[in-house]
Amino acid sequence: MSKSETGTRYDEDLKRTLVNLYQSGDKSQAALCKKYGVSITTLGRWIKQYSTVETDNGEVLTAKQVKGLQERNALLEEELLILKKRLPSSHHTQTTIRCCS
Repeated sequence: MSKSETGTRYDEDLKRTLVNLYQSGDKSQAALCKKYGVSITTLGRWIKQYSTVETDNGEVLTAKQVKGLQERNALLEEELLILKKRLPSSHHTQTTIRCCS
């Protein structure tokens, strides 16, 4: 029985190390699971949680952080839509200015 089946928690360093080994292409998921006694489901969850992405400005974010930003963005877009609907209708129409010649 593997550690994950018995409910034993793994430390963060091991999780990150296994994800890094997988991402670098050094080991397959199956090989890592066999060597470290981790279920494929558990390793898959760690890969989703600890995988990183580098932004255009060089900032490194985890998948969990990206998901949080996506959720925050969706909330802000919803709030913006609500605010736009509350604007007076006259604000949405263009005013024509006529000048005497």
